[in-house]
Amino acid sequence: MPRGQTHSVECRLYRKLDDNFVQCQTCRHACKIRDGSVGVCGVRQNIGGRLQLLVYGKVAAMHVDPIEKKPLFHFLPGSSTFSFGTLGCNFRCDNCHNAELSQMSNAKGRVKDYAKLSWGESVSPAEIVASAQATQCQSIAYTYNEPTVFFEYALDTMQLARKAGLKNVWVSNGYMSSQTLDAIIPYLDAVNVDIKSGDESFYQKSCGGKLQAILENCQHLVREKIWLEITTLVIPTLSDGAETLAKVAAFIAKELGDFVPWHVSAFSGAISWKLQDLPDTPVKTIQRAYRIGQDAGLEYVYAGNVWDRDTESTRCPQCGKMVIERSGYQVTRHDRDGACPGCKTVLAGVYH
Repeated sequence: MPRGQTHSVECRLYRKLDDNFVQCQTCRHACKIRDGSVGVCGVRQNIGGRLQLLVYGKVAAMHVDPIEKKPLFHFLPGSSTFSFGTLGCNFRCDNCHNAELSQMSNAKGRVKDYAKLSWGESVSPAEIVASAQATQCQSIAYTYNEPTVFFEYALDTMQLARKAGLKNVWVSNGYMSSQTLDAIIPYLDAVNVDIKSGDESFYQKSCGGKLQAILENCQHLVREKIWLEITTLVIPTLSDGAETLAKVAAFIAKELGDFVPWHVSAFSGAISWKLQDLPDTPVKTIQRAYRIGQDAGLEYVYAGNVWDRDTESTRCPQCGKMVIERSGYQVTRHDRDGACPGCKTVLAGVYH
């Protein structure tokens, strides 16, 4: 495909309705879309009664990243992951740090047809896999924007990656449909899901989604033994209350398992979509969130975006010995194939 050309393909998960409407079944919104219009994500368009993905093969961002940046601390620690994303998102998070990609249709007025835009780079699934191999990455990360909205592109890439011996990692808001989840699980190795708050009202007001659907999907991922880590962005005045943080911690401990890592990350107003007037999260607030996770019985809690060695390194939950030491994205592994070098306790996660 020539550079700048959009390749649209027919979506896999939708049903046809009366009057040339279609209903998308890719995420929990289940948008009913009239002919010529797009769904909430902005990248799935009803064209003549057929739902088309407008961003197939169109990469808006592509980099080699540390796996820790996703963040995944218990999945191939210290490795590199080939990361890519497109445009669009099924959420409208006021705090979004990648709004230039995820919220493009909202930032520039509702885009009816991405084929009219000149953006990104045309990259096939096979080319992504080849690039991951050429850069000696152990995995491919579907990230930067919500991978659910480019599900068909992601799934084709995941299938080729699995054949090539590469791992597949999603960084997700967790709002995919059960059909999408069932389709990717056979090829998915790890996922980081945002649980942005323990309060349903926050999701409705600040994200445009429903918390319960995300909690259900997280439980399904754990049942299917997909390696899962949870991230909560701690936003001053919006999601930094002790009660809502305790709700998230309790859900992880009781419904997912105390072995599931929880990343509590500091918010930065300077790079947010609509919350530039809010202050950055104080370090003491992140430290409080960190303690809330520990008090809930979680074995692995990490403080994000504060660059503190003590709260971003992994210690053995049994003897307390330093097992994986982190300073930013510099990682020093002291483990022995995922086991503590002292008491031999096997850490939760995937290490080779």
